[in-house]
Amino acid sequence: MKNFIDTISNIWKIEELRNRILITLGLLLVYRFGCQIVLPGIDSTQLGGLTDSTDQGIFGLLNAFTGGAFANASVFALGIMPYISASIVVQLMGIAIPYLQKLQKEGESGRKTINQITRWLTIGICIVQAPAYLYGLEAFGVRDSAFLLGKGLDFMVPAVIILVTGTVFAMWLGEKITDKGIGNGISLLIMIGIIATMPQSFVQEFISRTTDNNGGLMFILIEVIVWFLVILACILLVMATRQIPVQYARRTASGGYEKNIMGSRQYIPLKLNASGVMPIIFAQAIMFVPGMIGGAFDDTSFGQWMQVQFSDIFGWAYNLLFAILIIIFTYFYTAITVPTNKMADDLKRSGGFIPGIRPGKETGDYLDKIMSLITLPGSIFLALLAILPAIVVKLMDVQAGWALFYGGTSLLIMVGVAIDTVQQVNSYLLNRHYDGLMKTGKNRKVA
Repeated sequence: MKNFIDTISNIWKIEELRNRILITLGLLLVYRFGCQIVLPGIDSTQLGGLTDSTDQGIFGLLNAFTGGAFANASVFALGIMPYISASIVVQLMGIAIPYLQKLQKEGESGRKTINQITRWLTIGICIVQAPAYLYGLEAFGVRDSAFLLGKGLDFMVPAVIILVTGTVFAMWLGEKITDKGIGNGISLLIMIGIIATMPQSFVQEFISRTTDNNGGLMFILIEVIVWFLVILACILLVMATRQIPVQYARRTASGGYEKNIMGSRQYIPLKLNASGVMPIIFAQAIMFVPGMIGGAFDDTSFGQWMQVQFSDIFGWAYNLLFAILIIIFTYFYTAITVPTNKMADDLKRSGGFIPGIRPGKETGDYLDKIMSLITLPGSIFLALLAILPAIVVKLMDVQAGWALFYGGTSLLIMVGVAIDTVQQVNSYLLNRHYDGLMKTGKNRKVA
């Protein structure tokens, strides 16, 4: 406890870090406040049907990402997800469009242009999603009487403008947290939205266990222990790397290179899960398709079976297909985001080589082979974590809302962002010669 207090004291001594943390907390507070502001023209007392409809299922996950704003019909109802979608589209387009490939190689100026393209694409996605959300409120159980001004243009046009502006403002908050705060602005907005729904989900699970004679406090304790073990597994997945030894040629006094074993040795860290949560997001988007196919054949037994099986996110058919898609998308996304040939070329230009492997094409093939080998266990592990909520619902009879925190996108985002944030703060402390947040390892207090 004393070490923790000393660490907090050290954080507070660094003025720049203190200001960045305060700015981050202030901007996050603004975002959370905006999530509670209901769209003008909607009666907030008649949103019970929307809340019930987003309690579980795919819309429950979407509501968790927006921190409850989706169920509140808030000005931030679309959340930051349109920006995430736009970023993914631009990243994928960068593979096929030469102009974007050129921008990616232009450094800071190219990055700014890509960011601007992403912002405009975000607005375009919002313009499509906002009317769909407003017209879809009735399907979520919101009665017509909740629309105080009706559904005419005098309500729809201002409401669409407000929803688009809300997403743009949330995007601006994320960028400011990245520039002026402690970094990872967009990720922090998503994480704080997920965390905001956690207390309510845990309270519902606690009440269910204690009032319905459904296991009691002992089962709650078991669930918490299992949850911590799952978090540990997520940390291992996020942090695990395969280190490839690299030998660099030693520069001689004459300016040339002398390739011998006395050169400096370093490592290329290849991540076990280089694709992060992106395969889960891709697979989640595809999982809408089977239900739509079932709806197209609604008058047949096959269509009805498809609708039933793939509308239940905790069903066996849904999760089997979900896991297979995650494994496939993990390989796909790793292949397009880990440029092994470019890594080999950069290594060759810098005078580095992998012992026993020829520089150039052979090095690229070797790195590609290693990535393929470590991606298989990484993708299987990721798929198991993604379907773990369904497993705990079936085996432990956990409430659907609380089960979402046992794996999947929610937990991986929380763990990944938390680790990145701790590393950011840790770097500030170590640069000022303080002990970092993590006491173990090679970190030492510099005199």
